[in-house]
Amino acid sequence: MTDVQRVEIEYCTQCRWLPRAAWLAQELLTTFETELTELFLKPGKGGVFVVRVNGEVVWDRREQGFPEPTAVKRLVRDRVAPGKSLGHSDQPAS
Repeated sequence: MTDVQRVEIEYCTQCRWLPRAAWLAQELLTTFETELTELFLKPGKGGVFVVRVNGEVVWDRREQGFPEPTAVKRLVRDRVAPGKSLGHSDQPAS
């Protein structure tokens, strides 16, 4: 793959959300180990927790609350690997 597929997770250092951001990063890197070329953790302030794919905001805590990993995986998949099955993560919530 020659295209850069970059995910950025911006998190609030004041709120100590690094562990949450790192855990989400690990989930994404495990799921998209061959599709992603970069995953970037970006320290921020003011309660920020935003996930971007190739510069596009796909999740913003201020608007949507904290994400479940499966929701973010679906959003990332739709942008970097639309045909990829996510297994049980593709099942609708009951």
